[in-house]
Formats: sequence, C-alpha cells, structure tokens
Amino acid sequence: MSRRSHFLLLPVIYLGFISLGLPDGSLGVAWTRMHQDLVLPIGLAGPLLLVGTLIGATSSLNSGRLIRRFSTGPVVFVSCALTGLGLLMLGQATTVGWLWVAAGLMGMGAGAVDAGLNGFVAKHYEGRHMSWLHACWGIGATSGPFIIAAAMTASDEGWRLGYYIIAAVQLGLAGLFLATLKLWRTA
Repeated sequence: MSRRSHFLLLPVIYLGFISLGLPDGSLGVAWTRMHQDLVLPIGLAGPLLLVGTLIGATSSLNSGRLIRRFSTGPVVFVSCALTGLGLLMLGQATTVGWLWVAAGLMGMGAGAVDAGLNGFVAKHYEGRHMSWLHACWGIGATSGPFIIAAAMTASDEGWRLGYYIIAAVQLGLAGLFLATLKLWRTA
C-alpha cells in the first residue's frame, strides 16, 4: 500500500465504521412509533432484527469471496449503497413487506462492509487501528438512536425523518467510497 493511500484511506475507513454503527440501535427507538403508524404488532421488531442479522452473517461469510473477485473498494461501495437503500426503504415503509426487504438489504450491506473493512485494516494497518475502528462503530451505534429520537421529538412520524438522515449519511459515505476507488486499488 502506498504511504499516500494509507494516509488518505484511514479516515474514510473510520467514517465507514461510524456509518456502519448508525442503524444498529435505531430500530429499538423508532419501533415505538413505527409499529403504531404501520399498524404492526410490537413483537415484529425481533424477527426483523433476526432476519437482518442472519442475512448480515451470510453476507459477512461470503465477503471474502466477493473481495477476492472485485477487491475491497467496490465491495464496500456497493455494500454501503445497499445499506443506504435499505434505510431509505425504512423511511418510506408503508407495509410490512417494505420492512422485510429493508432488513434484507441492510443486513446484506452491513455484513459485507463490516467484514471487508475489518479485513482490510487487519491486513494493511497496525493493530491499534483496529481498536479505533471499533470505537468508531460505537460512536455510530450511540449516535443513531439519538438521531431517531431527535427526529421523533420534532414530529409524530419523525422516525421517517430519522431514517432519511441516517440514509443520507450512508449514501454520502457510499459516494465517498466511490470517489476513493482509485485509492483502494493501490492498496
């Protein structure tokens, strides 16, 4: 990896892990109103999270194969875009079907981003960066519920606004991954 790529990619990777954490605690906060607005049972949150987790695990397990074929940069870009699309779908959800598809997209994207960036950092950086990487995830996982809660305070269907904000962050990061594809190739 060139020294310049090393220097420029690390902040992008840290932002990627902040972004990865944003949706993780959000459903627990949003669901208090989502299930009422969509007239769904309160207990549906558990199966939605389970489906997202299982798809995320499957995506994570297959990410090595995808990275060998396409390299880390493109896989992380597509994965982040899928997560952003899933979050947009959550904000637009009008039926339970939207929620299932959104959970699948978010799981698919998050699993590959998580495994891809972890592997990349383990291979190309010192061990201390792995600690910072996971600290960044914690920043995102702490911030996501606050974003949803603040949006819900602003309006009755503020959970939608909260998901739009988090989706915008995800899609913005996908754009950043796209803009840095050349740097990923030199790594």
